[in-house]
Amino acid sequence: MPQPEIILHSTPLSGHGHRVELLLLALGLDYRLLPAPAEIRQSAAFRALNPLGQIPVLQDGPLTLADSNAIMVYLVKRYAPESRWLPTEPVAAAQVQRWLSIAAGEVMHGPSMARLIAQFGIKDDPARAERIAARLLPFMDGHLADRAFLTADHPTLADLACYSYVAHAPEGGISLAPYPAIRAWLARVEALPFFKPIPPSPLPNRG
Repeated sequence: MPQPEIILHSTPLSGHGHRVELLLLALGLDYRLLPAPAEIRQSAAFRALNPLGQIPVLQDGPLTLADSNAIMVYLVKRYAPESRWLPTEPVAAAQVQRWLSIAAGEVMHGPSMARLIAQFGIKDDPARAERIAARLLPFMDGHLADRAFLTADHPTLADLACYSYVAHAPEGGISLAPYPAIRAWLARVEALPFFKPIPPSPLPNRG
């Protein structure tokens, strides 16, 4: 029986969608990217997939799943349960989960929000986003000072979840120049054989 088509509803500039795409590529899974810009996300058809109107959304046969971190956990458990992307050993699994939480917390409300405000005109507090980034990035840089990746000597879901918005922090006016360990880590992620970059934002910086 042929494998049902995997459909990813997202946009090329979405860091949340990008982390899922990186994992799909890493696992060698065929998928189709179905663009879901803001006007599509407001439609009744899209709200039937995700009532919150957020991307990404993954369709895999009869399954419809929202939330990028949840999608990544599903893909590993479904298609690569023996891989090193999501360890099963309790401490290692908890370490990955910690960084998934940071990706949904400090990364989202710091570097990601600063980018959304500057590039896409989202109405939020840029000073708050900068304060959160100013706490997160030194911590992250120190953590990576003697590590190749966030939780192991190889990439895990933690790295994919945190990469996209940290890499694009400068689009939100947040410099990565003071953080050599972060920049070295970004380069290691970008050197992975399956890596696909987010296109540069075509929008003018609004900051």
